[in-house]
Amino acid sequence: MVSFDYLIHDEMGLHARPVGLVVKAVKPYKDTVITIAHGDKTADAKRMFAIMALQVKQNETITVTVDGENEQEIADTIRGIFEAEKL
Repeated sequence: MVSFDYLIHDEMGLHARPVGLVVKAVKPYKDTVITIAHGDKTADAKRMFAIMALQVKQNETITVTVDGENEQEIADTIRGIFEAEKL
């Protein structure tokens, strides 16, 4: 299992564009469990509306956890999306 914390800098918080990119990137990994946690809530990273329901705002931290095949590769891809989107 691989996990990392990420502080959201974007004034719009965790919004649809980067979430959509993450969902698209992780969809092929059907046997890998990928979650995004915020406070006491968690969401399946393969489900856009579940992630959006976390309602992550600017200056809040999320935790991304990847459990299964290609863990580090998937975690690096997600972090790369966040960084590329200046999230």
